[in-house]
Amino acid sequence: MTTLVMQGPELTPAQAQAIADRLNARLEPCARGHFRAQIINTIDADTLNRLSQEYHADLNLLADSFDPTTVRLVISDMDSTLINIECIDEIADFAGIKPQVSAITEATMHGELNFEQSLTKRVGLLTGLDAGALDHVYRERLRPNPGAETMIAGLHAKGVKVALVSGGFTYFTEQLKTQLKLDYARGNTLDIIDNKLTGKILGNIVGAEGKRDFLLELCSTLDITPKQAIAIGDGANDLIMMKEAGLSIAYHAKPKVQAQAHTVLNHCGLEGVLSLLNLPH
Repeated sequence: MTTLVMQGPELTPAQAQAIADRLNARLEPCARGHFRAQIINTIDADTLNRLSQEYHADLNLLADSFDPTTVRLVISDMDSTLINIECIDEIADFAGIKPQVSAITEATMHGELNFEQSLTKRVGLLTGLDAGALDHVYRERLRPNPGAETMIAGLHAKGVKVALVSGGFTYFTEQLKTQLKLDYARGNTLDIIDNKLTGKILGNIVGAEGKRDFLLELCSTLDITPKQAIAIGDGANDLIMMKEAGLSIAYHAKPKVQAQAHTVLNHCGLEGVLSLLNLPH
C-alpha cells in the first residue's frame, strides 16, 4: 500500500475523511498537523490534482521505498524557497534595473536560460553598485518563508541536519545560517572592491551541478546515502540536486519542477515538510 499525506491550513478532519472515501483509502492516526491514509488502488496524478484544487490542500503520495525514519539531512534552496524573495532582483532594485534582472531570473527559474550564464549576466549589470544595498535587502526585504523556523526546529528535534544551498550569495546564506541556526550553508561570493560591486563572482559558480555536489558532499560528511536526504527547491536549477535525494519537494515551484518532484507543497508553508516525515507541528 501507498501512503497519502493530506495537509493544508483549511483542511478539516471531515474533509480528510471525504478525500479518503473518494479514493477508497483508509484514514489512519498520525502526528498532528496533517492527515494520512493508506491507498489500496492506483491513483493517477490528474485525480490527485483535481482533489488538491477542490479542497485547497496538498495531497502527496509517498513511495513505498521512502522511509521517513531514515532521513538525516534536509537541504533547501534559498531564494523563493527558504526565503520570500529573489535576492538578486531586490539588489537590482537599488540599481534601478529590477525589471530587467527579474525577467532574466524568471526565465532562468523556468529552465529557459542556462543558470551560470544568466547569473554572470545579472551580476554584471550590478557593476558599481554600492555594497550597502545588500544590507538594505537583508534587513528590509528578506524574510523566512512561512513555516521555516517551525520546520528547522522540528527537524533538529529529530536529529536531522539542515543545509542551505543557493545560486545566490554568501552575504545572505551566511547570515541566514546564523539567524536560523542552520547546520550548513553554501552560496556564491560577490566580488566587492572599495565597497562597490565589481560585477564579478569569486570562484566557481554554485549552479545546478554545484547544488548537487553540495548534497553529495554533505552525505559523505554525515556518512549517509543520498536516499537519506530530502531536497527542496522551486526552480529548474534545483532539479539535478532534487533527483539525487530520497525525497524531493517542490515548494510553491515552477511547473517544470512540480512535474518532476516526488512531492509538491502549494498550499502549506515549510512546516509541511514535517508532515511528510510524519512529525508534529
